[in-house]
Amino acid sequence: MRRDRLILATTLMVVFTADLYFVLLPKLQDFRQGRGPRCVCDRENGSLPGQGGLASPWLSNGTGYYYPQEGAATAAAAEGDPEDGGGSKLGRLFAHPLYNIQSPTLGPEERLLEAEQLIDYYKKKVSRWERHMKLYNEAAAASNITVTKHEVTFDPEVSWLKYHLGINRYSLYSRDDPAVGQLLHDMQALTIISADYTQDEKALKGVCDCEQVVKPSGHHLKLALKMKDFGKAMFKPMRQQRDEVTSEDVFYFVDFQRHNAEIAAFHLDRILDFRRVPPVVGRLVNITEEVLYATHNQDLRSVFFTSPANNTCFFAKCLYACKTEYAVCGQPDMLEGSLSTYLPGLSLAPRVSVPSPWIRSYTFDGRKDWEVNPFYCDTIKQMYPYNSGSRLLNIIDMSIFDFLMGNMDRHHYELFTKFGDDGFLLHFDNARGFGRPSEDVMSILAPLSQCCMIKRSTLLRLRLLSRARYRLSDVMRESLTGDALRPVLTEPHLLALDRRLQRVLDTVDSCVRELGEEQVVTTDFARSTDPPWAATEAGKGAER
Repeated sequence: MRRDRLILATTLMVVFTADLYFVLLPKLQDFRQGRGPRCVCDRENGSLPGQGGLASPWLSNGTGYYYPQEGAATAAAAEGDPEDGGGSKLGRLFAHPLYNIQSPTLGPEERLLEAEQLIDYYKKKVSRWERHMKLYNEAAAASNITVTKHEVTFDPEVSWLKYHLGINRYSLYSRDDPAVGQLLHDMQALTIISADYTQDEKALKGVCDCEQVVKPSGHHLKLALKMKDFGKAMFKPMRQQRDEVTSEDVFYFVDFQRHNAEIAAFHLDRILDFRRVPPVVGRLVNITEEVLYATHNQDLRSVFFTSPANNTCFFAKCLYACKTEYAVCGQPDMLEGSLSTYLPGLSLAPRVSVPSPWIRSYTFDGRKDWEVNPFYCDTIKQMYPYNSGSRLLNIIDMSIFDFLMGNMDRHHYELFTKFGDDGFLLHFDNARGFGRPSEDVMSILAPLSQCCMIKRSTLLRLRLLSRARYRLSDVMRESLTGDALRPVLTEPHLLALDRRLQRVLDTVDSCVRELGEEQVVTTDFARSTDPPWAATEAGKGAER
């Protein structure tokens, strides 16, 4: 009897030891390294059920052809490596196969602009600028006014021109376009030769009534700056400090615009691999030398003044605000702000502005149909242009982008007319994001939660960014350290990104449970089953 008990105890001990060594110990190691339990089908490996992981992605881009990713096997092999706790998470992210998918070869119809057309257009603009400046300098000399003279140097190889030429049917820039990095550097470093109000603010002059303005905060104060290389950027000055949180009593349509939100939005858009936000960079601007002395607009000159603290300030003249108390001031002349590069002019690249189907009421007590009708999307799906193509899916992409930032102010969207109904949506004007890090406004996600649709490529990248190895807050923090105005976001805003990302994934999971994956996840991204070289590769395998 004792011998049987001893044998049983020994057997149980061996089984327990094997279980501890081969099962429990690996799970504990995974847990300590932040990878969680291993699973071949859940969010941890960034794949969908039946997708087979992310090792060999292919992209159709609506062309009917699939493009293989070279080196995908190497990158996929790295997926199984334990997190080393060091190195660049951002670098690992951009090295992932999902961020290295080859796009189709771009023909004239896939490119927004032709080089010869663009260069001729800007040569004429430079000549017009030089004639204008000659007349301006002569008039200033006759009036004994000293003006700073700047020579414009136009070069077909400048970064902003290359950026414009790189805009195509699929995005504003390619993943590996060196012109974008150079453009960010140039906007931050080049001499500013001219400053003016933006065209949309000029359009309001003479028609706004300061007594009727509901939005007295001056939140739309922005300028158009021209650089020495003839590139243009929109300057949005700092209106509040990084750690200031928008009051809960403030409506989204009277909130301040935040320059750091514009900067962070560009980095977030790039990390999500949308590439639909024009490049944005932070810069310290001397508003006396680089704005007041550089402007030829007398209306802009007239709104500069010196504050009691001896700081140089300026405000918008009957452009959303009419009073000096809404001015922005330098310290004493230096003022930080965001610089967003301009898109090609409308005469070159026409754009259409469309009201969002999920537009908010912009009144103190009004509500729109989508806010009260949970089946609102069923109606939208029957309407042109949302009843076919990718327009609705692109709006859902935008809603996810806005939700991660907390941006409630997406009343319109724009797209290039050349690319038709399936063109990508421009994700610009993001200055009302990153206002309240503690609040997740779920109504921003209404397009996703009501339509229960999402692109497979978007979902896979979101799941990837939810993993510890590529955590969204970490890659955003790392990306933003490259900006001159770092830190761009405070820690609460960075951590809010992870929380909101999880809520997006939870919303998708809820839709899948209700409708099934095939109804929710749209395949814009697939593994080729029969590429052109399949027969050749099969023959080689048979010979082996």
